[in-house]
Amino acid sequence: MTIGEVSTLLEGEILCGEEYKNREVGRVLASDLMSDVLTIKDTDGVLLMTGLSNLQSIRTCEMSDIEMLLIVRGKNVTDEMIELATDNDMVIVRTALPMYKSSGILYGAKIPSIY
Repeated sequence: MTIGEVSTLLEGEILCGEEYKNREVGRVLASDLMSDVLTIKDTDGVLLMTGLSNLQSIRTCEMSDIEMLLIVRGKNVTDEMIELATDNDMVIVRTALPMYKSSGILYGAKIPSIY
C-alpha cells in the first residue's frame, strides 16, 4: 500500500512530500517514544505513526532514515517541521483519528507492524 493510499484510508491530508505519495508502506511503527524508534535497524518502507508533533519527531526520522511520518489526533504541524521534512525528502500525513483507531485500520489493511 502506498502512503497516498494510507492517507486516503485514514481520512488524512498530506502536508508535505506530495510528490512521494507513491512510496510503499511496508511496515508501521506506532510510538511516541523516539528512543524506541532509534532502536530500529531496518527502516526501509517504515511509516512512523506518532502523536509527537515537534521537531524531535522529524529529527528522529532523519537519523533513522524513515521517510514517512503520520501525525495522529489532528496535532498541529509547524512550518519548521514541514521545512525540515521537505529538506529530507519526507512525507508528512496528518489524520484527526487517534493512534488506536489508525493502528486498527492499518492492521485491517494487512500492513504489518514493527513490533
